[in-house]
Amino acid sequence: MKTRKERFTEWTLAGVSTLSILSMGGIVLFLLLDGIPFFKFYPLTDFLFGLGWYPTDDPMEFGILPLIVGSLTVMALATVIAVPLGVATAIYLSEVARPGMRRIVKPFVELLAALPSVVIGFFGMVVVAPFLQDYLGASTGLNLLNAGLMLAFMSVPIICSVAEDAIYSVPRELREASLSLGATKWETLTRVVLPAASSGIGTAVMLGMSRSIGETMVVLMVAGGAAVIPTSLFDSVRPIPASIAAEMAEAPFHSEHYYALFATGIVLIIFTLIFNATAFRIAEKKNSGIGC
Repeated sequence: MKTRKERFTEWTLAGVSTLSILSMGGIVLFLLLDGIPFFKFYPLTDFLFGLGWYPTDDPMEFGILPLIVGSLTVMALATVIAVPLGVATAIYLSEVARPGMRRIVKPFVELLAALPSVVIGFFGMVVVAPFLQDYLGASTGLNLLNAGLMLAFMSVPIICSVAEDAIYSVPRELREASLSLGATKWETLTRVVLPAASSGIGTAVMLGMSRSIGETMVVLMVAGGAAVIPTSLFDSVRPIPASIAAEMAEAPFHSEHYYALFATGIVLIIFTLIFNATAFRIAEKKNSGIGC
């Protein structure tokens, strides 16, 4: 027989969960209601594959392919930088660092995740951008490379935290069995621990990618804002979140430009949902594997 306190706790948790689902559903519905009307007067193929984003021209152009490519390239660059750093830090904290060092390094890494994105963007503008211009010969310091570096800086704490939990959760018996068979600590790490934690590490990578593609303030400040397909790391780009944030306040209410920005938001949320769903499936695979 459940006590009144237990029933109250269950109903409270169920209410909070339902509220979260309804909030997410409301956001998606809001985007669809204001985004779908755009396709009544603008073809979907021209929208997805058009190369020009000129909302003030006559006729207007709303091709978001440069924005999609900008988002994907920034995310890919940030992932290439952040994944080795995040996973290596997770391995160090869980397998190499002494308890005293772990107590110092782990809170510091987690503290990085609490830094406001505007602070990271400001750092990219006043420190990284001049460095790229003065020492790497970039025509402008606000470019794809700068955005990738700053997003990698933001993604490392997420990747490190989730990957470390996955590595730490590998049963100790697996390590001991490998060592007892004569394997070195390095062989045990690379051939036993990391394969056993691969699903959790994969989840960490997908969550880091999801953070990168959805980040707004950093790319708005350091990506340069040019709606073109980049051909080098020093080209300016305009990812989807930056375009929405920069233009929403200027778009007349219920205008074509207004509806186009909401349609762009639908594309962005589809990308984010794909990454989150993939991370969820990877985590499910990990849990089912542990259960076996």
